[in-house]
Amino acid sequence: MAKQYQPRMHSAEHILNQVMVRKFDCDRCFSAHINKKKSKCDYNFERGLTDAEASEIEQGVNEAIASHLVVTEQMISLKDADERFNLTRLPEGVTEVRVVNIGDFDACPCIGEHVENTNEIGEFKMVSHSFDDGVLRIRYKLGEPEN
Repeated sequence: MAKQYQPRMHSAEHILNQVMVRKFDCDRCFSAHINKKKSKCDYNFERGLTDAEASEIEQGVNEAIASHLVVTEQMISLKDADERFNLTRLPEGVTEVRVVNIGDFDACPCIGEHVENTNEIGEFKMVSHSFDDGVLRIRYKLGEPEN
């Protein structure tokens, strides 16, 4: 069965990843399950989040969403992509890489579908967060967009 992308959730995942990278200087999630109603991201992490940190993450994601950032894509050479991104998950034999840009907030190699503008995402709500054996899991859902 082909992977079904949920553009709103997928774009929210990219924003969440960038908030995590900026706040904790960690890597992007190593695993994500993007579903229409609720999604989750797993991070290699050293500890659980405090409630204050969870609130700050939620606020950071919602600030980016509210910024009405334009989402674009561009194809770049494998050489250029290798200088800018971690390409360990890229299939062999690729010569060009599709990069999804969320305004100037985030850029990431990606094959998935995305919104055209962050105002299409809706409010980000962290449903829960848990920590077990070096893995921080963040579960989230989205409200309906206001537009």
